[in-house]
Amino acid sequence: MSPTARDDMPVRRIDRILAFMSVGLLVLSVGCFFAVLISRPAGVTDYSAGIWPTVILLPSFGLPLAFVLIIVVLVMSFVRRARANKGR
Repeated sequence: MSPTARDDMPVRRIDRILAFMSVGLLVLSVGCFFAVLISRPAGVTDYSAGIWPTVILLPSFGLPLAFVLIIVVLVMSFVRRARANKGR
């Protein structure tokens, strides 16, 4: 019987944290993007006050950062898998 991939590679805490951070940041950024799209026809005219500057800028930084976090999780997984296969 051959061991399954789940038995070989347990999910580490850092992988889980990075994955959830990337998904959370992605959802938050997309939500802010849609909030800006909806607010313009709704008549919001003052984007310089309150939380609007953050809502407007968050997708600019959040989406690329979420993409980088996903790439980091993938690279870490590939490196760990390669090390596990090399040890056999």
